Amino acid sequence: MKIATTLTILIFVCSSRLTAVVLRGVPPRQYRDRGDVPGWVMITLMSAVLVAGLLALATPALSDLFNQAMSKVGK
Repeated sequence: MKIATTLTILIFVCSSRLTAVVLRGVPPRQYRDRGDVPGWVMITLMSAVLVAGLLALATPALSDLFNQAMSKVGK
């Protein structure tokens, strides 16, 4: 569990730094004509962090559920 928590924190820190780098290179709105790319990048990164966090929390429960199902099938 400690490894999963550490991994989640590491992913969050990396994604926030990547977001900062991406947003730092964005010109003012008056010079942009490609749409809201940084917004989509941030949404994608936040979604990835959310999935990683949920996976870190749900992995033990899903593993136990799978093992119980396999033991019932094997009987």
